[in-house]
Amino acid sequence: MTAEKIEIRQASLNRRRWLKIAGLAALAGLAACSTVSLPTGEGAGASSSATGTLTSIRASAGLAPLAPDPRLEQAALQQAGYMAQRGRMTHTTGWGKDFASRVKGNGIAGAAAENIAEGRFDLQKLFDIWVHSPGHRRNMLDPRFTRFGLAYVRDGRDSSLRYWSLVLGK
Repeated sequence: MTAEKIEIRQASLNRRRWLKIAGLAALAGLAACSTVSLPTGEGAGASSSATGTLTSIRASAGLAPLAPDPRLEQAALQQAGYMAQRGRMTHTTGWGKDFASRVKGNGIAGAAAENIAEGRFDLQKLFDIWVHSPGHRRNMLDPRFTRFGLAYVRDGRDSSLRYWSLVLGK
C-alpha cells in the first residue's frame, strides 16, 4: 500500500469516527430534551404560594380549588425561563415549541391553558391583573381544570422584572 493510500484510508477512518461521535452527541441531546425534571430556580415553588389566592378566585365563582402540580410547574418554569432569556413575553419559544408541545413534552395530557405576564409586581398584583382580564380570568375559572403550576424567572438585566407563567390542567 502506498503512503498516499494509507493517508486517504486514515482520513476516512477519522471522518467515520467524527461522525459516530457527532451522532452519539445528538442522540444524547435529544434524550435529555425528552425528560421531565422537577422545577428548579428562583421562581420554582411559586405554586404553593398561589394556592390560597387561586382557591379564593375559584370559590367566588362556586368552583373547587386547584391543586399544585409539579409537572405543570415545570412547564410554567420552562416558559418563564424562556421569556426571561429572550426579554419578551410570548406563548411560543424560539425552539419551535408552542404551548401544546411544551405541555405534551412534560407528560401532561388533556385540556390545558396558560396565562403569562411580565412586570415588576408581586403575586397579589399578578392575580389582580389576571382577574381583571377576561381571557386570563376565563382560564382560571375553567371548571375542567383541577391542577396548576405557577413559576417566574427574573430578568437577568433587571432583577425587579419578572416573567410569570401559570399553566392550568386536568
